Amino acid sequence: MADPKGFLTHARELPARRPVDVRIRDWREVYEDFPKPALTTQAARCMDCGIPFCHNGCPLGNLIPEWNDLVYRDDWREAIERLHATNNFPEFTGRLCPAPCEAACVLGINSDPVAIKRVEVEIIDRAFAEGWVPPQPPTSKTGKRVAVVGSGPAGLAAAQQLTRAGHDVVVFERADRIGGLLRYGIPEFKMEKRHVDRRLAQMRAEGTEFRAGVNAGVDVTVARLREEFDAIVLAGGATAWRDLPVAGRELAGVHQAMEYLPPANKAQEGDYPRSPISAEGKHVVVIGGGDTGADCIGTALRQGAASITQLEIMPMPPAQRPDAQPWPTYPMLFKVESAHEELEAEGGARVYAVSTTEFVGDERGRLKALRLVDVEGPASGFKPIPGSEREIPAELVTLAMGFVGPEKGPLLDDLAALADEPETFFDARGNVARDKGYMSGVEGVFVAGDMGRGQSLIVWAIAEGRSAAASVDRYLTGHTALPVAIPPTARPLV
Repeated sequence: MADPKGFLTHARELPARRPVDVRIRDWREVYEDFPKPALTTQAARCMDCGIPFCHNGCPLGNLIPEWNDLVYRDDWREAIERLHATNNFPEFTGRLCPAPCEAACVLGINSDPVAIKRVEVEIIDRAFAEGWVPPQPPTSKTGKRVAVVGSGPAGLAAAQQLTRAGHDVVVFERADRIGGLLRYGIPEFKMEKRHVDRRLAQMRAEGTEFRAGVNAGVDVTVARLREEFDAIVLAGGATAWRDLPVAGRELAGVHQAMEYLPPANKAQEGDYPRSPISAEGKHVVVIGGGDTGADCIGTALRQGAASITQLEIMPMPPAQRPDAQPWPTYPMLFKVESAHEELEAEGGARVYAVSTTEFVGDERGRLKALRLVDVEGPASGFKPIPGSEREIPAELVTLAMGFVGPEKGPLLDDLAALADEPETFFDARGNVARDKGYMSGVEGVFVAGDMGRGQSLIVWAIAEGRSAAASVDRYLTGHTALPVAIPPTARPLV
């Protein structure tokens, strides 16, 4: 145990965010540096519980008390070894994960939980700075070839594990750069892309091959993939977005979040001098109150929006854990992310329990307003409240209402046709069905991450990528030394 009295004598502390009026003028990450003594103090708050529920909260099974203790004892080299033992990419999860581990922290029963994410990200950032994250190429080769379709966290985790096991791995990505949602869905102010690039450099040095700009199933057919590779891992994510089919949806100025965010990121990559879908000088409405909605808010602010309003059909969440979501479950609470803090500072609004009834356009077919109504729900089915109808200005709307499953197209359609029972290739939710070894209904074709799970968390994607890699390795060689996080049906969705 780091400090037997640490949880009694130290309060939870996180690094300060840069001032709002400063950070919305650039695209750098929002947090200031965290002094080493402050981090050591936070690590000391870990109670090293007899039953560490943080392990159960984390789908990766991260060894959290161990590396908290190592940080407290200033053994950073061993801390990164313990961290990498369960997580290929702590620099991603430490910045992007909503931290179900912290929700499950025993200290959180009656106090603020340990700042697990902050300790995690400081360990990996120091490890990179010290040169402790070298490539780990395999010591021998199996002669087997594996295709990984999709380069998000699930695909990258599977690819790295399989490459290190000695297989020749090729990652196919339809976008022009590798990284999936890490590259084009996550804004720069949440995670600078240098973190992705340095990890990709390590993977290339280990022997993983990346082919960007290749749409699997179209540019390279299913028949060719099966001919050239001994196994295939589907890790394309759940990218079919939920739409809002109300009057005026076709108006210019109404965009899905994943139509709006990628070009903003491309502008930061230097592809455009200015995003082709820009909020500059416009009244912006973000429909959807989740993380993607927050990403749209932060992006629109940095583009110079005239005003921003965020709408959510659900009631405002509580500030404290409700009785229906007891510890150690992950509670749905009111959150103030950095983008929400910026929104409030800039005079924007977050509006709950409201539904959009119509997009209103001008004579040239361009969006100019939204018509809204307050609703009762969700128990009443979001019943409109009479007399609450109103109109607000809107020249740019982003729909950030989540995703409904993987996109159907040539890749999945052709694979489904090859299954012994094509009608069961997809599950009842439209995801690609798989067994406990992550294999789909087609021999040698495995599924990891959101494509098989549905929209979920980055930690689940990495955990499934690691576990699917172990199954692929066993399928190809008859045995495996790769760790298995969890079978796909072992635990509920977070």
